[in-house]
Amino acid sequence: QVQLVESGGGLVQAGDSLRLSCAASGRTFSNYKMGWFRQAPGKEREFVAGIRWLGANSYHADYADSVKGRATISRDNAKNTVLLQMNRLTSEDTAVYYCAAQVIPGSQTWEYWGQGTQVTVSS
Repeated sequence: QVQLVESGGGLVQAGDSLRLSCAASGRTFSNYKMGWFRQAPGKEREFVAGIRWLGANSYHADYADSVKGRATISRDNAKNTVLLQMNRLTSEDTAVYYCAAQVIPGSQTWEYWGQGTQVTVSS
């Protein structure tokens, strides 16, 4: 069982930056692919960013087109934490942001989810 707890959401103004944090349980966190998703009112949940540790200081990160260039995902395997830095926020970024984990090696399924943290961007 993996537990994910997000933090860092809140109300910000357009153009501001925000950093979301996700704390994960689990003995083999470094093996998990970690990701961030979001769900805006009336819309489906969508992928935002994902990161996998490849060993040593090497990582692979991928991003949705909607946040590419404005978002940076990172992880600290020693602290079982994954971060999402979002810059130049717009009202389109308003959503509940979820942390997720792919635990099973080779799986394409996000097996575990956090409860979400609300991000509201006022224009």
